[in-house]
Amino acid sequence: NMTCRVEYNDQTSLQWSNPAQQTLFFGDKKALRDNRIELVRASWSELTISISEVTLADEGMYTCSLFTMPVKTAKAYLTVLGVPEMPEIDGLTKPALEGDEITLTCMTHGSKPAADLRWFRNEKEIKGAKEVNASGKTFTVTSSLQLLVDRDDDGAAYTCKVDHVALLQTPQQATEVLEVHYAPRVVITNSLTFPQEGQYLKLECVSKGNPSPDPVMWTKDGGELPDLERMIVEGRELTFTTLNKTDNGTYRCEASNHLGTSSAEYLLYVYDPNAMGQHGPDHALIGGVVAVVVFVTLCLIIVLGRYLARHKGTYLTNEAKGADDAPDADTAIINAEGNTHAEEKKEYFI
Repeated sequence: NMTCRVEYNDQTSLQWSNPAQQTLFFGDKKALRDNRIELVRASWSELTISISEVTLADEGMYTCSLFTMPVKTAKAYLTVLGVPEMPEIDGLTKPALEGDEITLTCMTHGSKPAADLRWFRNEKEIKGAKEVNASGKTFTVTSSLQLLVDRDDDGAAYTCKVDHVALLQTPQQATEVLEVHYAPRVVITNSLTFPQEGQYLKLECVSKGNPSPDPVMWTKDGGELPDLERMIVEGRELTFTTLNKTDNGTYRCEASNHLGTSSAEYLLYVYDPNAMGQHGPDHALIGGVVAVVVFVTLCLIIVLGRYLARHKGTYLTNEAKGADDAPDADTAIINAEGNTHAEEKKEYFI
């Protein structure tokens, strides 16, 4: 809507004209054949018109004129914002391989002024390289993001958001989820720290890779498992229903996919519960702690003895040197100065 008002009009018509100086309305009479432009209100003191479906061509200086002598005018500049189109992300290869270098490119057209593009990885903003190109009255904005793909990128969502003054209420964005294929990595976890004869033990082969390395393979000492009745393999788990000394050995878990193979080993030693005692490992720990405490105490005693020995000393005052036969302190000093062979009196400080 564009409104022009005037005070103390002597019944002279108002006129609206566009940036090309074409008359749109003269009073209540339409002068330009444009169905988008309509009259809202016309009187001697006001002329209001509306423009629907505004385009970038409508931008410019509009003039309201009052045809008195001389003609009086008022001008208003109409700024039209170019709404950026929905962004698109290119350059994503599915699946990507760990170690690949890829470049994601986000592009949006039709913004005025130029839009700003922002990258996010799982809602954390990261910096891209922006490029702006003019296309007539609007701008095409591109932002590039270079990635060195690793396994942590698997399942990560990369989002490109458009920031623009015309999108305060309806932000536009595009999201792509990265799929990364990588070779497996394997670790073995156990249910007992000190397995004993007769106990139940479970080993789990924790393998992570994409594609998933299923199934895994268990071996003992480089060969097949010897006792499948007590050693049960279920998926990634190796279970010993009842441990005995014959189970001692090195157990290996191996997992593979088309990108590689990984393995891990577990050295199993089955303890004798009678020789070990119910709290055997605790006794060993306590014995070690006691030995350390005794050693530290002996060291402190030795250091303290050396310190006291170094601070043991003797001294003689002048009074003491001549005090045997002197009736007072002055005489004692005189006697001491003349008697260099006087017997020393000793005092010890510890």
